[in-house]
Amino acid sequence: MRWKKLGQLYCPPGNHPKLLSHAANPLAILLEGNIYRVLFSGRDELNRSSVGFVDVDIVKKEVVYVHDRPIFEHGAEDSFYSHGVSIGNCYEADGQRYILFMGWQCPPEAHWRGEIGRLILGHNWSLSLEDNRPFMALDTVDAISLSYPWVQHELSGSYKMWYGSTRTWDTGNGEMLHVINQAKSLDGHRWEKEGLAVPYKFNIAQAFSHPTVIGNKIDGYHMWFSYRSGSGESYRIGYAYSGDSFVWELELEKTGIDISPDGWDSQMICYPFVFDHGGKRYMLYNGNDYGKSGFGIAVLNY
Repeated sequence: MRWKKLGQLYCPPGNHPKLLSHAANPLAILLEGNIYRVLFSGRDELNRSSVGFVDVDIVKKEVVYVHDRPIFEHGAEDSFYSHGVSIGNCYEADGQRYILFMGWQCPPEAHWRGEIGRLILGHNWSLSLEDNRPFMALDTVDAISLSYPWVQHELSGSYKMWYGSTRTWDTGNGEMLHVINQAKSLDGHRWEKEGLAVPYKFNIAQAFSHPTVIGNKIDGYHMWFSYRSGSGESYRIGYAYSGDSFVWELELEKTGIDISPDGWDSQMICYPFVFDHGGKRYMLYNGNDYGKSGFGIAVLNY
């Protein structure tokens, strides 16, 4: 399994004060034909992130439309998303499309933290906050910080969620332990947490984020994610596999994609989004500086 890089697709021109830099966490939603609307998290001068989008022709590998303003902005100072909105993926429940997101908080004189919120995607492509309270808040299971949720609607009608959870900010090697947990739901609204999903290894893979999952119980499940080793490297993209029981195996050697020798993704690759189109499997991903250099695209060669 090997990913062929097809190049950088979009780097933000800084044409709006809320979208001055970054195009992180790309989320592709099919519009029509070969055109996808790619939502992303851009930042203002204070590094607070809001949601923008561009339209991309996946076959031609080119941007066909750039929206010049955000469609959802970070919240007020006392909100759970006061310092940013990092989007996950889009899913449907009861005929309504939702996008879960990580809401960033940076309290004065305290460590940053995240909780998960839910956005309603309107028929006119508007985004609105479902509730001023977190959709998934900190609790005894996830007590420190939450991040980057991914939801999958199963063939059976039930739902699975994978999300990040911090266990400690420092494991002794200067890196946090931030793992990928999973949860299940019968209706996509009420969730039962199931604990650790992907095994971690200190100094190899211990700071995970932004899972993207594709597959089913018949053919098995494939997950790509961002991770740091704890040995000083910046983000890389990793891979895990599960059969029909959601018992995941960490298989970093099968990831099939790494940093480039030079250019926009030569120092870091992160925040993958994997999807199928036209009989091919694509990955959108971010490069250097957590998406400051925009996002690119790769295609899977089996």
